[in-house]
Amino acid sequence: MRLNKINKHLVAMMLLAVMAMGVSLPVQAGDKGPKMTKQERVCLRNGNKLYEKKRYAEAEVEYRKALQANPASEKAQFNLATALMRQGSVTAQENDDKNPMKQAEGILTNLAKGAQDKQLRGKASYDLGNIAYGRQDYDKAVEFYKHALRCNPDDNQARQNLRLAQLKKQQQDKNKDKNQDNKDQNKNQNKDQNKDQNKDQNKDQNKDQNKDQNKDQNQDKQDQNQNQQNQDKQQQQQGGMSQQNAEQVLKAMQDRERATQQRINAQQAQQQRHERQRTNKKW
Repeated sequence: MRLNKINKHLVAMMLLAVMAMGVSLPVQAGDKGPKMTKQERVCLRNGNKLYEKKRYAEAEVEYRKALQANPASEKAQFNLATALMRQGSVTAQENDDKNPMKQAEGILTNLAKGAQDKQLRGKASYDLGNIAYGRQDYDKAVEFYKHALRCNPDDNQARQNLRLAQLKKQQQDKNKDKNQDNKDQNKNQNKDQNKDQNKDQNKDQNKDQNKDQNKDQNQDKQDQNQNQQNQDKQQQQQGGMSQQNAEQVLKAMQDRERATQQRINAQQAQQQRHERQRTNKKW
């Protein structure tokens, strides 16, 4: 509900801005131009009187009656457009044909392009410039005001509005460039942040991996030592000695066997010497 109120307020402000720039007044039935029928002239005068009293809807009815009398009447078309502009919204959607401002825009566009009356072409372009200005479409506004001045070089109001639209366009372009620079800066900043974040993340991952790897290696070494201790313990339980003790015992046995063999060999050699001495003795 509150958003709708804000939108309505915005539309009203924009419409007032267009009106403050000077909407063209309806042309008079007695102005120079193509010959009119009596009914067309009467309806135009009645419509203009109602318009001056700000009874725009009733003025619209009279202008439509004038068009019924003469569908080709450029004055009736232009006056109908001015009455519709007073009733419409400058923020009309492209497909909103029921919006009076949208209908007025269509009539004015046709007049700006093909009206036989050069003055009416200029007035129609001027009003189209006001509509574009109210929509903040300053590029179009500038073009419409320039066209209005080409048709009516003495239109000081169109010249003033052209200058305002040009200034607004410059400011708009400046803001657009600034927003683009900020967008690019934010994009680069986010890119650098993501790069640093990925770098830190990879660093932490590598650190964790090395830590886990060292931990696993230490654990494997501890497991090997524990397994060796368990094996030695098991051997002690089964054979009463460890592998190292068994090797020491085996070596001692070999040393004893070697000493025994040497002693036997010495005894045999001594015995052989005694036998040779007894054999060689003369009786």
